[in-house]
Amino acid sequence: MRNSASRLRLGPLPKTETVKLTVTLSVELKTMLDRYADLHSQAWSELVDASTLVPHMLAAFMERDRGFKVLRNVPEAVRETLRGSSSEARPSSPAKPEVT
Repeated sequence: MRNSASRLRLGPLPKTETVKLTVTLSVELKTMLDRYADLHSQAWSELVDASTLVPHMLAAFMERDRGFKVLRNVPEAVRETLRGSSSEARPSSPAKPEVT
């Protein structure tokens, strides 16, 4: 079944130390995550559920995020300076009307 495993972006799961985090998902996203977990279980012959996959998916996403890679080691003071200079270059967006 290795052939189907190579089609999934998420490979075998490493063993890691964990902390608990609670999130709220749409029904559609939960359904897709469950389906992905089923396919991952079949591909790697190791039963996993969506809650086990999510941290690995988030880690993979953050590892591929170029902006995050650039900014993650930049001190907060420098990021604040960058934010200030970039907002000066951009025209301000119109204020959104308040809904009551």
